[in-house]
Amino acid sequence: MGPGDLSEALCGLPLLTDGNVLRGMESLDDAGVYKINEELAIIQTVDFFTPIVDDPYSFGQIAVANALSDVYTMGGRPLTALNIVCFPTKSLDISILKAILQGGVDKMREAGVILLGGHSVDDVELKYGLAVTGTVHPKRLITNSGALPGDKLVLTKPLGTGIISTAIKAGEASKETIGKVTRCMAALNKQACELMQELGAHACTDITGFGFIGHAIQLADNSQVGIRVDSVKVPVFEEAKEFISKGLCPGGLYRNREFYGGRVKFLANTPEFLQDVLFDPQTSGGLLISLSAEAAVALVSRLEIAGVEDAAIVGEVVSEPKGKILVA
Repeated sequence: MGPGDLSEALCGLPLLTDGNVLRGMESLDDAGVYKINEELAIIQTVDFFTPIVDDPYSFGQIAVANALSDVYTMGGRPLTALNIVCFPTKSLDISILKAILQGGVDKMREAGVILLGGHSVDDVELKYGLAVTGTVHPKRLITNSGALPGDKLVLTKPLGTGIISTAIKAGEASKETIGKVTRCMAALNKQACELMQELGAHACTDITGFGFIGHAIQLADNSQVGIRVDSVKVPVFEEAKEFISKGLCPGGLYRNREFYGGRVKFLANTPEFLQDVLFDPQTSGGLLISLSAEAAVALVSRLEIAGVEDAAIVGEVVSEPKGKILVA
């Protein structure tokens, strides 16, 4: 499903209203948030997908990191999870499922998340993911609606995972490249979440299926601002350029470009391959965090000390034109 399909599907649904809903479907935020009382709100999200790497254990790790990311994006702490499993029992050995679930459990343990159970179905196509519940103080909730003109934008993971995943499926990626991108996708956004809270982030989103451009536009729309991106500063997997030259781009990249392309302007000095990368749908991507210039510098420095070495200041928030992206 592409971004246009999602918007059309959501349009016109008879949504129930409740004063305790802090973030719901209408905001297209990263998760739903419901206030329990003045000091506690719960964050709920669900995400699952088909394998993007061949190793079952690694796939489990990536799927869990990806699902937990929506809670981290909103400044929350994930607490519990439910497994969602679709498994073709007639064509795959059950040992594959066990490896996937072990990878997931190990990643949940790293995050301090408790697995409460889940649901499985026999399906012709393998899928795995989680429904996650987390918590946040209502006054410390971070959404995709608070970016302010003058803010800097920090991206915490490199782009290009969709392109590289396509190369993996085509048998074109080396073991070294597979290992590198797998480690990145399996890495939790926990440290970035904790640090952005400490440094007073104004807004945040994570970069996933709609690509950098799509998620940045959602942030700009909800915050009623524009965004200027410094193409030289954007962290990218270097292998992505080679795979783009071979035509190894996922279908989601073209759908994202078709839907969001009219809202972004690329200046002449923007490398052509980077234009593709910015539309590339990511799996378990990094956080895109909007915060003051001083706090942004501190965030990148502290993330580097914490071992998040690819984090970088990639742009800034501007007043106009609202809802548009300029890539220079």
